[in-house]
Amino acid sequence: MSTGVGVDLDDVWVKFGDFVAVREANVSIKGGEFFSFLGPSGCGKTTILRTVSGFQEPSQGEVRIGGTNMVGIGPNLRPTALIFQNLALFPLMPIWENITFSMEVRGASKGERRKRADELLELIALQGQGDKMVNELSGGQKQRVAIARALCAEPDVLLLDEPLSALDLKLRQHMRTELRAIQKQVGITFIYITHDQGEALTMSDNVAVMSAGVIDQIADGRTIYDDPASPFVASFVGENNVFSGKIKTITKDYAVVDTPAGDLRAKIGTAARGKLQKGNDAMAFVRPEALAIAAGRKGKDENRLTASIKTEEFEGQSYNIFLNQADGAEIKMSLVNQGQAYEHAPGSQMTLSCNADQAVVLPAGALASE
Repeated sequence: MSTGVGVDLDDVWVKFGDFVAVREANVSIKGGEFFSFLGPSGCGKTTILRTVSGFQEPSQGEVRIGGTNMVGIGPNLRPTALIFQNLALFPLMPIWENITFSMEVRGASKGERRKRADELLELIALQGQGDKMVNELSGGQKQRVAIARALCAEPDVLLLDEPLSALDLKLRQHMRTELRAIQKQVGITFIYITHDQGEALTMSDNVAVMSAGVIDQIADGRTIYDDPASPFVASFVGENNVFSGKIKTITKDYAVVDTPAGDLRAKIGTAARGKLQKGNDAMAFVRPEALAIAAGRKGKDENRLTASIKTEEFEGQSYNIFLNQADGAEIKMSLVNQGQAYEHAPGSQMTLSCNADQAVVLPAGALASE
């Protein structure tokens, strides 16, 4: 199996008439990396995948695979393989022939093809099932066959366009674990397109978060979750509470934001360092799991915020309490289920606490709409 090669996008723009689908994309993907483009529908992530694969030429900039500029090189001559959302398996061929179709096109003998099919069936944990037809497989098995067929072409880069989107939640969660294991085993570069944050954070070495054709942030999953570069990233990746207000005081690493729920001290996001001043409009973000019901004694670096109870929900592993700030903005607090019931009257006041290091402040900006 080929080892992965790097993929670089250098100032890539893709325009359709006056519409700009991708704007100034600069990305460096290392060989053997599992890299995801994450964003809502219509943000340009599939356009980037098509540009890497050769089905779409950039309007400006360069795509380089293994250091070679791909300008003028069609998809059939690029060292890539693409897995579509609909998988596109051949229903009238047995599984082993589906997997080795690229070898048949190259003129390989039946014996060679069958041997290779058996190797790949073992890789995807479907040993001995090569003679089955597509309609005899489950959704997850079809997914694995599509991966094996792409790997049979021995690409340096495997491109995956939301391949798990049609599966139910439990199977999707199972398949992302399997997909990551396969990628580690074969060692080639995977470029993955998804709108599912769980998929991106679970599987990827690095993630590019996109909004309206622009890459807002490229980082590993933990950095994107804990240190978002923009209000869009903070509100799109996972759940986040937004506390809007003005900067009251500011130091090198922390700022105090005057919010309707009270003063909130938060660390300044890395991308916002040097960009905030006293009096600026700002947004502080606090994850639901970072909030707690305030205890009697205030701890060091602890914020105290006041809000009114809206409703409470029991979700098995967690207990969620929804509250409103004085301006009506909603707050969600998630408490781990420790066998304790929480029952508070709607409209009653509650004091919340959170540590300053678990809150991030950024310049005010557009939030994600989905």
